[in-house]
Amino acid sequence: MVLPLSGLVAGALGAGLLRAVPRGANIRWLWCALPTAALWAVTARAAVPASWSPVPLLLSWLLVLLAAADIRHSRLPDALTLPAYPALAVLLWFAGADPIRSVIGCLVFFGVHLAVHRWWPAALGGGDVKLAGALGAVLGAVSWVALPAAAGLASAITLVGALWRPRDALPHGPGLAAATWLTSLWGPG
Repeated sequence: MVLPLSGLVAGALGAGLLRAVPRGANIRWLWCALPTAALWAVTARAAVPASWSPVPLLLSWLLVLLAAADIRHSRLPDALTLPAYPALAVLLWFAGADPIRSVIGCLVFFGVHLAVHRWWPAALGGGDVKLAGALGAVLGAVSWVALPAAAGLASAITLVGALWRPRDALPHGPGLAAATWLTSLWGPG
């Protein structure tokens, strides 16, 4: 019960953060608080080691904030994507993740997304590329299989979003963060 209530507070604070940062988003607090509380409740129920649980908790908080900003304004704020690197690096270190796998995952996921962005700029925005490296570090810490699994899952989530909003641009950031969060529930391995 404590974790969902904490998620409610974290989501509300996150909505305030989105309003305060440069090029953020004006999102109602409830749109961040309720999904964060729900994802924190799911994370609490997942069978992940206690040392690993801060990783999916932070990812779910980021997921909600990034999804809110991307759906509302079709962009991922640098104020969230760039600090994700050191924040996740610290959590991965405390969780005892293999640093070499994390760095390789970061570089591979960033590199693949950068290549897609360069080859077909309309397919991925710069914010998606910036976010990909931090998420790749988590996926590399989970397993090597997590990288392609999360990439496929992110594409599926984005396509489902396209069915929901057929005339709008496809925000890929929420799918990318959601796939990484779901994959992180496997725990490191």
